[in-house]
Amino acid sequence: MKQLDTKLMHPAEQITVIISRIYRSGMTTTSGGNISIMDESGDMWITPSGIDKGSLTPKDIICVKADGTIIGPHKPSSEYPFHKAIYQMRPAMRAVIHAHPPALVTFSIVHQIPDTNIIPQAKSVCGKVGFAPYALPGSQELGDKIANEFKTHPEYKAVIMENHGVVLCGEDMMDAYLRFETLELCARTILNSKVLGQPTYLTDEQIGQHERSLPTDFPHFMGATHPSEERAIRTDICNMVRRACDQGLMSSTYGTVSVRWKDNDFLITPPGVARWDIEPENIVQVKDGMVEAGKTPSRAVLLHQEIYRNNPKVNSIIMTQAPALMGYCTSGEKFDVRTIPESWIFLQDVPILPFGMQYSKPKEVADMLKTVPCVLLANDSVIVTGDKLINSFDRLEVAEFSAKSLIMAAPLGELKPINDQEIEDLRVAFHVGE
Repeated sequence: MKQLDTKLMHPAEQITVIISRIYRSGMTTTSGGNISIMDESGDMWITPSGIDKGSLTPKDIICVKADGTIIGPHKPSSEYPFHKAIYQMRPAMRAVIHAHPPALVTFSIVHQIPDTNIIPQAKSVCGKVGFAPYALPGSQELGDKIANEFKTHPEYKAVIMENHGVVLCGEDMMDAYLRFETLELCARTILNSKVLGQPTYLTDEQIGQHERSLPTDFPHFMGATHPSEERAIRTDICNMVRRACDQGLMSSTYGTVSVRWKDNDFLITPPGVARWDIEPENIVQVKDGMVEAGKTPSRAVLLHQEIYRNNPKVNSIIMTQAPALMGYCTSGEKFDVRTIPESWIFLQDVPILPFGMQYSKPKEVADMLKTVPCVLLANDSVIVTGDKLINSFDRLEVAEFSAKSLIMAAPLGELKPINDQEIEDLRVAFHVGE
């Protein structure tokens, strides 16, 4: 997977990377969806009509010149009219994404808008979301209706399209993509939460308090060294983050991974770098409670530091917003992993902690992780730990698979969990907790 550097990549290459990412993530179909970029000369680069979204190359991307001349081997997307209309209404926007991701389509067909207060970062990433009335796909009328939403509400950068899908714009392609991916995560979280019970949304005050509680002033140290084993950890972290993104366990806007290096020193991911595109040089070294000079660590760095200090058996930590697990984080329903033996052996009984506790009481969270390897943070994330990074990732996969199974089982009837004696037999046979 290429790192998307919008300053260096040609518009056609950017579009190819992003449409491939959207397709591989199951957020569009072979024929569905289209994306575009308006370059500095007023030329629009857009995906072609009727060409397999899973195999596009930069040569397939169409350029529609400012004078209307079409350059390329195919016809431009049939939805070209509304891309053009959006750019005309919002000249500061330089990228548009339209697709049919399943959860947002679900909202479009019941004529609702996802409440982005479901998770803390979504409100700032997505902004206010509009709703455009139905019109014939590819028609000028559809373009006019969508453009009118963006014109009437200049704060909108995302619009649900009635019985159709979603369209989002951004100041560049990555800005639009982060909004797209985060809004779909919100929609999936809400739907999973509703299957389990009723979602609990954060108030604006809670979100504001959460933002204010995030640490920003870290002591730094100079002269960081990078021996071979340290560089190997950086590579392992990047590979695991991309793997988590590939498998829908992490999104571009949220996900923290750290690995103990030696003693209580560790390496951790930074904020503000799209998780798909993270590189070894982005990883931050934390030594003796201080941060590598010139870098900013994850907002959760103090929690990770507390976990490593209090749990010598923990050598890696993953925090993320996997969609099924977020259904439990936002519904308040018990995540009962007494489903199949593997789930309980890997996870044991998973508690849910109050929103914001990782910042207000990090030592209490760290202490809880002495007895269990996984906890849920209400409306925030899941934390999984392990003695190796691959073990933490394995636990994350098991947790998300278990949550998916429980959500899919909900319409069938009441859960029939493994009983206490069977749990005790597992504890003894597999030395759980030792």
